[in-house]
Amino acid sequence: MIVTSALIIWKALMCVTGSESPVVVVLSGSMEPGFKRGDILFLHMSKEPIRAGEIVVFNIDLWILRTHETLKYLYKGQIIFSFGHGGACQDGLGREIPIVHRVIKVHERKDTGEVDVLTKGDNNYGDDRLLYAHGQLWLQRHQIMGRAVGFLPYVGWVTIIMTEKPIIKYILIGALGLLVITSKD
Repeated sequence: MIVTSALIIWKALMCVTGSESPVVVVLSGSMEPGFKRGDILFLHMSKEPIRAGEIVVFNIDLWILRTHETLKYLYKGQIIFSFGHGGACQDGLGREIPIVHRVIKVHERKDTGEVDVLTKGDNNYGDDRLLYAHGQLWLQRHQIMGRAVGFLPYVGWVTIIMTEKPIIKYILIGALGLLVITSKD
């Protein structure tokens, strides 16, 4: 019942916000000082054109394997994910990870009128072109999951801790299971 309710709420949030992931956790220090690791961002995706200065969350498709040295340069050693062959940006467990960065330039395509964007983490040395697919200079709208419209500081640390220290997650699940078994109605 609880799982079903959570799923219904999540799907309703997806419909209301227009975002495939209406809530994300900031996983690196690339957006400091504005957003810190562990902050939760609320996303919305409207039809309005994206503007320079907005914070967007995106997934990218990678066609080549990037080196850890490149990531250290881009993220000052603070990023916690790697890249898989032909997949999207992934953490060490192989899951896709949304990237939270600021739009620094907007490019309108003359042939279609569609707007593409260039992003950069506020705390990074350079723009994100090294993260994009080989030869890709701009992010397209279909790669953007949403725009940040609000945040809760530090609440996402629970997710980060359970991801980085799986033993804590297992202890918590075991304790909750034990509580359910031993509780009396």
